Amino acid sequence: MAKLNKVHHIAIICSDYEVSKAFYTGILGLKLEQEIYRKERESYKADLSLNGEYILELFSFPSPPSRPSRPEATGLRHLAFEVDDIQTEVEELNRLGVTTEPIRTDEFTGKKFTFFSDPDYLPIELYEK
Repeated sequence: MAKLNKVHHIAIICSDYEVSKAFYTGILGLKLEQEIYRKERESYKADLSLNGEYILELFSFPSPPSRPSRPEATGLRHLAFEVDDIQTEVEELNRLGVTTEPIRTDEFTGKKFTFFSDPDYLPIELYEK
């Protein structure tokens, strides 16, 4: 069995790099740590952190195919972020123009959660601590 330490990072390819970068930094509050342009690939890459921990790579590529999302497709199902108070975070997202699903309660843990989408319709979950 492999001995894994933690998730190192998650990589996302976006259709509009500037829109997605603004969403992940300006709305979700991730910090832009580094940004590079790879001329040979016509691709930007941004390294984003959450609370000082490197967590996400955001990529642009020329004409990437759309990601099937609904109905759910094989592959990454969603990204989930833990929050202290889901109601407060939902209100803030809504204030910033992000539409969220109604808050639900996990039938197994009793914890509250909700979903919304990034600019490319990647499902993102907020899960209350």
